Amino acid sequence: MNDTPIDLRSDTVTRPTDAMRAVMAAAPVGDDQYGEDPSTNRLQTRVAELLGKEAALWLPSGTMGNQVALKVLTRPGDEVVAARESHAAWHEVGGAAANAGVQIVEIGQGGVFDVHELAAAIKPAGLPVFPQTTLLEIENTHNRAGGVVVPQPLVDDLCETARAHGLACFLDGARLWNAHVASGVALADMARPFDLVSVAFSKGLGAPGGSLLAGRKDLIASADRHRRRLGGAMRQNGIFAAAALHALDHHLTRLAEDHTHAHLLARRLCAATAVELDLASVQTNIVIFRLPPHLPDATTVVARARAQQVLLSAFGPRTVRAVTHLDVSRAQCEHAAQVLVALLAG
Repeated sequence: MNDTPIDLRSDTVTRPTDAMRAVMAAAPVGDDQYGEDPSTNRLQTRVAELLGKEAALWLPSGTMGNQVALKVLTRPGDEVVAARESHAAWHEVGGAAANAGVQIVEIGQGGVFDVHELAAAIKPAGLPVFPQTTLLEIENTHNRAGGVVVPQPLVDDLCETARAHGLACFLDGARLWNAHVASGVALADMARPFDLVSVAFSKGLGAPGGSLLAGRKDLIASADRHRRRLGGAMRQNGIFAAAALHALDHHLTRLAEDHTHAHLLARRLCAATAVELDLASVQTNIVIFRLPPHLPDATTVVARARAQQVLLSAFGPRTVRAVTHLDVSRAQCEHAAQVLVALLAG
């Protein structure tokens, strides 16, 4: 291998391909705040159709998309039910509280929970000391659980239970593309039970930025106002939209390669080291493993791997994450596995 690092920190580190840069340079653009950016309009229409929704809205980041969804679907003081270690609770700098004024109650394990856990988490109505539970949020795939796909029959049951209790439903689908490719479930079927759905273009699809919310027209109109308040309204946004359109055309089905590479890395680690890693959790492009007490801690492992040009993320004191993506080949994953096995086998 050459001296170029093998960057497995996240699928957000991808860089635009030459072909993507070319379509970005040639993108028709206009002022999106007047609704005159043709590339953005085309992207919003296309993704709304893919997700089976009436309308869609481009936003600069997935975190902003999630924050806007909370502001549309909740009121300050409300409570949101989500899976344990959800992105909304762990990786958005407290935005749910700071922006929407809501609190998140986390339930379940391994990125999933059942209808009984959901029903138990919903606060009883009519008691003034309780917050009002108004929203179910599902993250699919679930990042901190290792990129697991939430089974669609379970999603449908959870949303049906939420509706029966008067809750709205939001899908944090930043990596929904991965869930779609891994499960074979149509995107529209995955999105159908939800009021709002977010998807990201800057992760597995490899675009340089951007996410999107899709839902009913009235909800998207409300989302647009909140996006403006949060500073997310942009102008000649077609450069980003063109990258996302190119990614949908050329990078969607190839996500299966990333999933294969993640399985390869996970199998090598399980076969040759003492790390704690549930192979059943490696369903897409994320590998999360835990270090038993006799091995170095996560910070040490990450530093030693970096010294050998393999970049990882410490996800906890003894937890490490590796993410495969467009810019990491099979050969690089095999080399990264060799490096990690050498570091951890003892």
